[in-house]
Amino acid sequence: MIVRIMGEGQLELADSHFIELNRLDDELLEEMEAGDEYGFRRTLGALLDAVRRLGSPLPDDALEPSELILPSPDASLDDVRAMLSGDGLIPG
Repeated sequence: MIVRIMGEGQLELADSHFIELNRLDDELLEEMEAGDEYGFRRTLGALLDAVRRLGSPLPDDALEPSELILPSPDASLDDVRAMLSGDGLIPG
C-alpha cells in the first residue's frame, strides 16, 4: 500500500504492518475523542515514526496514487479530526 505523510512524501508499506498501525490509530482516535492533546501528540508521532520505520520511501520523482494519506507531524487536533473517517485515519 502506498502511504503519504503530508509534507514528507510517499512510502510503500506491506499489508502485514497494518496490525501495528491500526493499534496506534485506535489509540489516537481515543485520545482525540477525550481531547487529550499530550496523548494525541505522542501517538501521532509514534504512528508517523512507525510508518517511516516500516515503509520503504518512494523516489521523490515518483507520482503514485496514495491509498492512505496521513497528517504532518505538526497537524493540530482539529486538522486531524477533519481527516478522520469513522474508523480513524487508517481504515480497518
